[in-house]
Amino acid sequence: MEPIARKTYYSIGEVGSLTGLKAHVLRYWETQFDVLSPTKNRGGSRVYRMREIETILLVKHLLYEKRFTIEGAKRELKKMRQGGGIEEVRKLHAEPAVLGSIRENLVALRDVLTLPDG
Repeated sequence: MEPIARKTYYSIGEVGSLTGLKAHVLRYWETQFDVLSPTKNRGGSRVYRMREIETILLVKHLLYEKRFTIEGAKRELKKMRQGGGIEEVRKLHAEPAVLGSIRENLVALRDVLTLPDG
């Protein structure tokens, strides 16, 4: 996973790299989940904000880790939104991904900067 640099907007390719998902999966999820609606720039390309990336990570968690169906994940997201807890849950699943990415990059940097023995 690439490090998540704080930017205002991310391209679909950057979001794919950050989340480990392919662009066609992201486009499909857009059609299935009304909470995923990236804006488009002047050129017509999708641009995602951090809030949408957090939602994508939450959807990924529900589908891949919790093993919800798409319909089940929609119901779960609806419950979270009605309860007002979607913001907290979104951040809960985004932060480990961000921290894991930072850790991986720090380990790689340490390996590059460590002098070989001898």
